Amino acid sequence: MTTYDAVVLAGGAAKRLGGVDKPAVQVGGRALLDRVLTACAAAGTTVVVAPPRPTLRPVVWAREEPAGGGPLAALAAGVEALEHAGALDRTGELGHPGDLDRTGDPDHAEDPDHAGHPDRTADTGRTADTDRTAEDRPVLVLSSDLPFLAEPAVDLLIGALHAAETAAEALLDGALFTDPSGRDQPLVAVYRRSALRHGLDRLRAEHGSFTGLPLRLLTTGLALTRVTEPEGSRAAFDCDTWEDIAAARARIREHERVLDEWITAVKDELGLDLDVDTALLLDLARDAAHGVARPAAPLTTFLVGYAAARAGGGPQAVAEATQKAVALAARWADEDRPDSKPADRTDATPDAE
Repeated sequence: MTTYDAVVLAGGAAKRLGGVDKPAVQVGGRALLDRVLTACAAAGTTVVVAPPRPTLRPVVWAREEPAGGGPLAALAAGVEALEHAGALDRTGELGHPGDLDRTGDPDHAEDPDHAGHPDRTADTGRTADTDRTAEDRPVLVLSSDLPFLAEPAVDLLIGALHAAETAAEALLDGALFTDPSGRDQPLVAVYRRSALRHGLDRLRAEHGSFTGLPLRLLTTGLALTRVTEPEGSRAAFDCDTWEDIAAARARIREHERVLDEWITAVKDELGLDLDVDTALLLDLARDAAHGVARPAAPLTTFLVGYAAARAGGGPQAVAEATQKAVALAARWADEDRPDSKPADRTDATPDAE
């Protein structure tokens, strides 16, 4: 996957929500902002344009001037913060106190060499090719109120941009989602950094300020490829009203979604970055509950997790521990059959003649 950066706009007034702190509103036990940050966790550098607050992973904080200047002003502040963060990464120097606050805790700034940002370097020597690559790196631009945005949708956007560029044999300015009604969603989009910078410079020269300007003044002048939102994903669904919040909360509790939502929320809460075979664990829980006793299900899955951690962790360790427990549950259940005989067991010793 090509390296990309991200700018998340999270500083709106939320007037239709009564002025509440919308990025902190919870859907499925997770703040809206944290849900978006999970979707773009692969970003090299993530800038959030909003007053700082605790987040589940390190970010760079930025603020538009004046505060409340609108989405275009916020985007300009985010792009400027990306440029500044890149300059600091190249030189290893801190320009102004607090400028490199890359932490989920706004009271503590992180080391500039934090390992969570793999694109960083302390090198001061940069070739023209390196500069051109950096300025054309995709920048994912998102609003902070997208409860259903997920990493596959982000990958789809970036993949669509590269596919369109391959077909055109030239760099484009970006790719954006269109919602089911066909409307462009410029805050669920990926743009070339150079396109953002040049477009913002043009608007600054024309208007002098970004305050109150609509985002379409920027996107109208860009060469964009449009991506139809995947059916059923609702990736571009945003929460502007309490009715939207209620609809989002209800949707994630639907039968086919609730388990994945819950598992993701638990992993975020516990700070776990681990993908496991959920179906395998559910089969184990079912076998333990039916073949042994109902309380055996949660206790068994806990012990499997503990064993996997002792074995070094990771999906393979979980799978191996689970398979052993599944086999044990099968043997346990097999012994409970009225007609069970030692010869029924594959490991049984044949009866002596």
